[in-house]
Amino acid sequence: MYRYDNIYLLVAAIVAFILIILFKINKKWRDNSIKKIVDKNLFKKVFPDFSLSRIRWKNILSFTGIILIIFSLGRPRWGSKEQEVKKEGIDIIVALDVSNSMLAQDLSPNRLERAKLALLQLIKKLKNDRLGIIVFGGQAYVQLPLTTDYSAAKLFINTINTKLIPTQGTAIGAAIDLGIESFNTKSPTQKAIIIITDGENHEDDAAKLAQLAAEKGIFVYTIGMGSEQGAPIPISGNNNNANSGNFKKDREGNTVITRLNENMLSEIATNGKGIFVRASNANSGLDAVMNELEKLEKTEFGSTVFIDYDDYYQYFLVIGIILLLIDFSMSNKSSKLLKKINLFSSEQS
Repeated sequence: MYRYDNIYLLVAAIVAFILIILFKINKKWRDNSIKKIVDKNLFKKVFPDFSLSRIRWKNILSFTGIILIIFSLGRPRWGSKEQEVKKEGIDIIVALDVSNSMLAQDLSPNRLERAKLALLQLIKKLKNDRLGIIVFGGQAYVQLPLTTDYSAAKLFINTINTKLIPTQGTAIGAAIDLGIESFNTKSPTQKAIIIITDGENHEDDAAKLAQLAAEKGIFVYTIGMGSEQGAPIPISGNNNNANSGNFKKDREGNTVITRLNENMLSEIATNGKGIFVRASNANSGLDAVMNELEKLEKTEFGSTVFIDYDDYYQYFLVIGIILLLIDFSMSNKSSKLLKKINLFSSEQS
């Protein structure tokens, strides 16, 4: 099987070859025209040391060398060996809270950005595990289906903000329910849901749904973002300092303080046969969860066939350079020694 890494250089080599053919046709026509005007014997008498044969050879060497070098730069490769790589891992769905309370700044720079940074660190530790992302507020949506395309996951994580969910709230149960539906129930792969939130759940019975997930063989882990003391919620994602007064207020005009609900998150994790970890500026909590996930059995969920290619570009490159060096070293004048052995002339002396 053949492979050429840079198709544009292959096209350039083909174009160069065509130009050489056109050049040779034009040169042939021009030589024939000169022969009609200037006698060949007269030309030899006027330019006794000038060798037309050498000029032709130099052209052939230079053009061939250039084509081979251009061709080699595209890295031509041939492959005949196929290698099957099995994929073993677990399925992980991260449910990230994007409600406005996640803008509180009791974690630096705020809860949501801290969680996103932790997720990017999580991706670096994944190997063949499949990762999916759910975002939730008053409702839950699949942001990224299960995949091993970690580059795509990074792109999705960077775009996450509180405006993704039009309905405000913290429906943790809806996120768990959607996570359960997002797994392939027929797959024997171990499954886990990681919920990253401040735990201010006002929408549903998340603990009961976590128990339902555990009954289906899905582990539920919770990571609490925030502090027990709490922090005010900046309005519209405003990152002003705490003294600016530009924060969410209740009907009486008092600043709303959002606090971490450790009890609820602990209950959810217990019912889901997972663990609860509270995040801090020094520790995102994902390390502890990953240590637990490492204990889960890795299951084969697919395989990829790779074709092993052998490089051959270096041969074309070396031959091209050698041809150019020979061209540069050759003179346009006839060599007395070569003239005697009649190498570049078809006529006998």
